[in-house]
Amino acid sequence: MLSWWARRSCVHRCPARPWLVCLTTPEAGVTAPKTADLFAQDGVPHLTSGSPREWAVDPSWDAVLTPFWQGSVGRSLQARLEARLTQGAIIYPPLPLRALALTPLSSVRVLILGQDPYHGPGQAHGLAFSVSPGVRVPPSLRNIFKELQRDLGQALPTEGCLEPWAARGVLLLNTCLTVEAGQAASHAGWGWEVLTDAVVEAVASSAPACVYLLWGAHAQSKASKIEVCARSHGHEALLLSSNHPSPLSASRGPQPFLGNGHFSQARNWLAARGYPLHWAL
Repeated sequence: MLSWWARRSCVHRCPARPWLVCLTTPEAGVTAPKTADLFAQDGVPHLTSGSPREWAVDPSWDAVLTPFWQGSVGRSLQARLEARLTQGAIIYPPLPLRALALTPLSSVRVLILGQDPYHGPGQAHGLAFSVSPGVRVPPSLRNIFKELQRDLGQALPTEGCLEPWAARGVLLLNTCLTVEAGQAASHAGWGWEVLTDAVVEAVASSAPACVYLLWGAHAQSKASKIEVCARSHGHEALLLSSNHPSPLSASRGPQPFLGNGHFSQARNWLAARGYPLHWAL
């Protein structure tokens, strides 16, 4: 199912603050987490701080992030994360805002919405559906790769890391950005959804042409928000909907994921507007 239109934004433009900066290179006054600090005793990367000052992001997202972390929901979220870490909880991923570090706001051409980070050891690394190099490809991602192969004739990727997509303007965003080891959806309702809704609004408000891949009911619940924000800014938005790629729903009607053709539709729609997109991994 697809639809498109135009519009202006509903994101509130707040002054950016300089303390949320990209840590790709050392910078005065900013301390990036040491690699060793991101690993649990068993060598599996995990979250070590509930402070967003420790999480690298691209500065283009500051106007979205700063008011959130200054507000009551953001402060409460930080406090809950710090409390659970103090109690010994293992929380994934090590860098919750990695999607916003790899894909600047001005570069977003496709938004893929996930729900919850993987909760197995070493799986989640801050990008929806993606896993770290060397980690076994999860079932939902296997189905994404199957559809990629069927739709575009590409060879099945051997690794599940989707960072090449992120570098090309595909924002891989979960609506909840942390989870405790072995406990699916354990941080749902903590406040992440408020932040990621603001991220979705910012994309719809700023991207002149963007494709939104809405797989499953959870992602599709954001459709009206996207429509309103894109339309009010006079922007084009292509919304493509189907079932979630999970094995439980990927082949089920009325909108099976397998066979949806979303990858070619997104590529062709963007190409017609002067934005080439390559799905190869």
